[in-house]
Formats: sequence, structure tokens, C-alpha cells
Amino acid sequence: QVQLVQSGGGLVQPGGSLTLSCAASGSILSIHGMGWYRQAPGNQRELVAALTSDGTINYADSVKGRFTISRDNAKNTVYLQMNRLEPEDTAVYYCNADVRTDLLIRRWYWGQGTQVTVSS
Repeated sequence: QVQLVQSGGGLVQPGGSLTLSCAASGSILSIHGMGWYRQAPGNQRELVAALTSDGTINYADSVKGRFTISRDNAKNTVYLQMNRLEPEDTAVYYCNADVRTDLLIRRWYWGQGTQVTVSS
């Protein structure tokens, strides 16, 4: 049993900034990677940013240069700093983690989602 708890969503004007956080807790042996997805109404869920255990980072082209993903390994927490936000960034944002809870068990876990709305 692993829980990912998110915080930091809200309403912001275009050009503004928000920071999301996601803390993992529970029966965790190791976390192999953490990342962020988002889903706007009527759209498919898309990957925003991902950070693997070896430090490799991938961003969606639409957010590259504006968003920054980071991780605090001691706290099992991943962050998403979002700068120069645009209306097109409006979506529900979900964090995820690739977690090993047993020597033979490794699976993805998801946060509850948080709304980010960019509007003037």
C-alpha cells in the first residue's frame, strides 16, 4: 500500500507561476522514477515531465523551458515548478511513481490529481 498525496494546484493568471508537490508514503523499498501527467477535458492524459532514478529527465515539448521537475529523495517527494503559464496548461495534473514494495513487486502508483487553471 502506497499513497501519493498532491498539493499546490489553483488558479493563476497567464504568465504566472505555480508549484506542485507530490509526496509518496507507505511500504516503499525504492522508487525507480517519478513524474507528472495532465489531462484537460476531452483530451487524452499526456506526460508532462518524468525523472528517473538515474537522473534522466524528459519534458513534453509544450512545457520545455517553462516547467522544471525535481525530486527530494529523502522525502520521497517530487515537485513541478511551472513558470510562464498559459491557458493551454489548464488541466488536472497527476503525479506518478514507479515503486518497488517487495523484492518481486514493482508497479505504478498515482496521486489524486489537482486542478490547475490558467485564466485572466
